[in-house]
Amino acid sequence: MKAGSINVWNIAPLFKGLGYASMVIVFFCNTYYIMVLAWGFYYLIKSFNSVLPWSSCDNEWNTPNCIEIFRHSDCKNGTLANVTIIGNLTCAELADARSPIIEFWEHKVLNISSGLDHPGEMNWELMLCLVVVWIMVYFCVWKGVKSTGKIVYFTATFPYVVLIILLVRGVTLPGAYEGIMYYIKPDWSKLEEAQVWIDAGTQIFFSYAIGLGALTALGSYNRFNNDCYKDAFVLAMINSGTSFFAGFVVFSILGFMAAEQGVHISQVAESGPGLAFIAYPKAVSLMPVAPLWAALFFFMLLLLGLDSQFVGVEGFVTGIMDLFPGKYYHRYKREIAVAICCLLCFIIDLSMVTQGGMYVFQLFDYYSASGMTLLWQAFWECIVVAWVYGADRFMDDVARMIGYRPFPWMKWCWSFITPCVCMGIFLFHMVNYKPLTYNNQYVYPWWGEVIGWCMALSSMLCIPVSVLYKLFRAKGTFKERWAHLTTPVWGAHHLDYMAPDIKSLSSLSPGTDENKVIIFESVM
Repeated sequence: MKAGSINVWNIAPLFKGLGYASMVIVFFCNTYYIMVLAWGFYYLIKSFNSVLPWSSCDNEWNTPNCIEIFRHSDCKNGTLANVTIIGNLTCAELADARSPIIEFWEHKVLNISSGLDHPGEMNWELMLCLVVVWIMVYFCVWKGVKSTGKIVYFTATFPYVVLIILLVRGVTLPGAYEGIMYYIKPDWSKLEEAQVWIDAGTQIFFSYAIGLGALTALGSYNRFNNDCYKDAFVLAMINSGTSFFAGFVVFSILGFMAAEQGVHISQVAESGPGLAFIAYPKAVSLMPVAPLWAALFFFMLLLLGLDSQFVGVEGFVTGIMDLFPGKYYHRYKREIAVAICCLLCFIIDLSMVTQGGMYVFQLFDYYSASGMTLLWQAFWECIVVAWVYGADRFMDDVARMIGYRPFPWMKWCWSFITPCVCMGIFLFHMVNYKPLTYNNQYVYPWWGEVIGWCMALSSMLCIPVSVLYKLFRAKGTFKERWAHLTTPVWGAHHLDYMAPDIKSLSSLSPGTDENKVIIFESVM
């Protein structure tokens, strides 16, 4: 279609709400994901010290409960509960002690407040980091995919160099073997838990950027005859292969950390921000030449995050640009659109650099671009492509582009397997829904959940609302309205590739000359 995430649904105009839904999701994602980069950049700056600030309890933000060495092995049998083993601490008191990395994360980086209803003061250091990363994103995206493509050659490949360096270092540490074995040895009983399937589905959809419209936007710049079928397989293998490889890097270091502390690997393995900003920095602080490994890790994290942010912003801007026809041409139209997008997201981000910012971040993460919204989006995308536009018809289109027909398995996936899996995991998610909490302790207030559900529904309702609106606005019987609104609206460039019988039946989008301008701009 050579269009962004909205106009691409001209294959079935009735369901153009899918495009608007993906735009809402990717906007929310762009807004809160940048905070991971801001935190990573903050840690990167703090890594340039002879002694890492999260490795000791001698800082102004530390509390009396801070302790650097946990000798859990001395307390593993309950008979020592009242015996003093470290300084003036008994084993009973040791249970309430806190690591310096946790205190650095919560008291220095986040300076976290008591709840969502206590936003507190703004963290100016974190805000400056946020400004810097948004400026980096802007100047990498403002000129389009040509400039972004050149930058991504470095930002996408250099992390592999860092991963290999960290892996070589990790496997030479004591305890690395136990960590890696814990990683690759499956616990089959977990497959009986619905939450595992929900998390797996969510991770794959989020990792592949499915339903965000970003892949659609990037694909719109390809040649018409580009082998998108092969690209899809390559993308999947590289993406999941990198994740699998990175697991060895992470768990070799976590195995070392567990060995150093004398605890089981499961007690140091964390997920989410806890892995990147608590577990891994803690492990790095125990290694020789700690600042070097910390700087390498956070530099890699920053580059990987920038890649994801580039794609999200590019997807959003491309969709917005498609809404403005050629007659609104302006020399710096793209630069202005990117600037407005970045500025708007930055203003919302200011709520996440306050003392209550982590609660806002989790609210966005749990509701706005969560597995629930992405699964809903993917389900309807499959239904529209396979059952409204037609799976066989779509297969013919792909064959016309790449020169051969994809394996029939793809058609079965679009028609049956993927929609069923998406809806199954979605229903699992709804049945097993639990109110949002922070650290399994703080429970969000009712109005916080209402805000979260409003963010989730703002994208999910785009689809049914737009369908009903278009059907009511159309004229004729229901059958006539349906037939008219599901007839594809082709661009001028399609006539060069269509069979003669299709040319006579297809409708060109109104204002053919304007569309030629848009198509030409997109190709350029």
